Amino acid sequence: MKKVFVFALAILAMVGRVRADEGMWLPMFVERLNYVDMQKMGLQLTPEELYSINHNSLKDAIVGLGSEAKPRGFFCTGEIVSEKGLLFTNHHCGYGAIQKLSSVEHDYLKDGFWAKSFSEELPAPEMTASFLIRMEDVTKEVLGVVTSDMDWQARNKAISTKIKDLENAASEDGKYNPVIKGFFEGNEYYMFVYQVFPDVRLVGVANSSIGKFGGDTDNWMWPRHTGDFSIFRVYADKDGNPAEYSADNVPLTPKHHLPISLDGVKEGDFTMIWGFPGSTERYMSSYGIDYNVDTFYPIIIDIFGKELEVMDEFMQKDDAINLMYADNHAGLANTWKNFIGQCQMLRKNKVSETKVGLENNFMLWVNRNNKEEYQEALSNLQEAYKTLGEVAKYIYYPNFVAQAGPAGVASVFSGYYEAYKEKDKEGQEAALMMLQAMDMDELFAETDQRVEKKLFAEMLKTYKAAFKAEELPEIFTIIDKKFKGNIDAFADNVYEKSIFATPESIKAFIANPKPKMIGKDYAYIMNTSMMEVIISNVPAYRMAMQTVSENDHVFVKGLREYYADTHPEKSLYPDANSTMRMSYGSVKDYMPADAVHYDYVCTAQGILEKYVPGDYEFDAPKRLIELIEKKDFGAYADENGDLIVCFLSTNDITGGNSGSPIMNGKGELIGLAFDGNWEAMSGDVNFEPRLQRTINVDARYVLFIIDKYAGATNLIDELDIRKGEPQPIREEEE
Repeated sequence: MKKVFVFALAILAMVGRVRADEGMWLPMFVERLNYVDMQKMGLQLTPEELYSINHNSLKDAIVGLGSEAKPRGFFCTGEIVSEKGLLFTNHHCGYGAIQKLSSVEHDYLKDGFWAKSFSEELPAPEMTASFLIRMEDVTKEVLGVVTSDMDWQARNKAISTKIKDLENAASEDGKYNPVIKGFFEGNEYYMFVYQVFPDVRLVGVANSSIGKFGGDTDNWMWPRHTGDFSIFRVYADKDGNPAEYSADNVPLTPKHHLPISLDGVKEGDFTMIWGFPGSTERYMSSYGIDYNVDTFYPIIIDIFGKELEVMDEFMQKDDAINLMYADNHAGLANTWKNFIGQCQMLRKNKVSETKVGLENNFMLWVNRNNKEEYQEALSNLQEAYKTLGEVAKYIYYPNFVAQAGPAGVASVFSGYYEAYKEKDKEGQEAALMMLQAMDMDELFAETDQRVEKKLFAEMLKTYKAAFKAEELPEIFTIIDKKFKGNIDAFADNVYEKSIFATPESIKAFIANPKPKMIGKDYAYIMNTSMMEVIISNVPAYRMAMQTVSENDHVFVKGLREYYADTHPEKSLYPDANSTMRMSYGSVKDYMPADAVHYDYVCTAQGILEKYVPGDYEFDAPKRLIELIEKKDFGAYADENGDLIVCFLSTNDITGGNSGSPIMNGKGELIGLAFDGNWEAMSGDVNFEPRLQRTINVDARYVLFIIDKYAGATNLIDELDIRKGEPQPIREEEE
């Protein structure tokens, strides 16, 4: 009886607690909130070895990859893996830079690239590497400027001013790049101080047929056989400080780098991931979920799906177009499939219903405890999302169509034309000077007119299909009257006659401007007619969005108080917002459906099974196929002689974690996180412990590609590669 009682107490103690594998935790709180659990699961490092502002620690090897000097957000994560600033990240994270470095003659996406020396490494365009120096709680300072008589706008203005002052003070005259962000819907604020290195260079990347094997078909799917990695190097000046690209710069000597383990993974092994997850919405209300699934996501799926269809038509036929649109296509495709998955899985996993249950309990607590401050938050959110559901299509559809081809270019001339109509000569001259200073060729960079014209026409068709005839703006009346409703004929006319169709026609207009022509240009009329739809609906949209923001702040504040009162043992973590986070879990398989079991690893055999010579997504290099068929895996095979390509873990991640290191209990790199799984696409809103998995490319497969496939032994020699001693076999004592 006593044993049963103790067991019951243990069960009760677990109720309401966050699972060990759920949560994206701020490193500065690891010792207080997570360290004991992590130790029990297999962590062997001390808290100081994980995060320290006084000594070198694991956080010093984690890199935020951005495109600007001020790191407001990061598109991916990387990790330093050598004493010479070598950096691993995902193939899809380096994709944009690699595309910009490529040409039809030297297509590094198609053929790969491997530098054999420092001198061969290529400056990566629009890529920066940010290292976190420290983080600190500035909640008191920021919220100290808020007074009870402020409305929401005044409050945000006061907070923004205070944030700028604090960031400027912490920059130390430009030495650092401080960024302050809000947490828990603006109920807390933390400052992150970075050093940003703008000189990042491409070192190595495998062919896309390895780094993107499976393409969009396999995206978000398991099993996955994608070698999703690329290699860069961070450079500094001779004193180790950030510096713009220079031939005099030297490889960065990092404070810490990650060793790489050859030991592989077993089910149940401890894993941790560090990185910069972009955005989650774990505290979103049921009303927000319903709005996204019923309205917002379907609109984006419709628009992006049509754009992808057009791009695919041309990209699969023409290598130059394929290279030109590769990065744009990859980004659209990822978002498109992500939203499809979220629509399906938010409903299938009954996430809205789960949130309704929480909201009902919350309101019972509010009423029972007379918490008037939180009384109307949910009803206000319900009303605001109802408004958004009514106006969203009148914002998003015209916004995308207004940006299509010459219509988007025409918008740049709106200020000039408005000044002309108002007979404002000074304004007209100032606007013309701005136009003359613009690089018109840049507006058309990386575009092909055949693709753009088809996109232009298809966006108009997509718009027309989404609205009733009486709701269509002026441009469709012109198409009906002048072109008998033929949108393709209208597009042909625009691309033949519009001022805004080519850089040459724009330059000719600027050289000899006749502003009256702008008002008669079909591309300009198309843009303005779409903008009229937006402008007539934007007041209601903005008011609803402000209501959502204000009441999310109140609701989350109330939720934290509710949990503190009813589940005091529960530790809450803030939503991801592109700041450094740590998650921990274990290697684990899963069962996505009845009688279906997915193993926690997949092998190179799967590449042979999926391989389709010449296929756009499932082709693979001849040399790779030969190595796999011969089982020539060298030191990178597992104990069974197989080559593990990818493995699963229960770590909690999201977009922005792409390229993040997944490490064992000793802080050794065992792989790179690069994706989530289809069955848990609802995970950004509600963590799904039974289903949610992170897909990681195995470090041994990465090394195999570098060494056995590419022969880049210079990089292998640079790495700190470790393999544990075989454990002795012990006979059980009787």
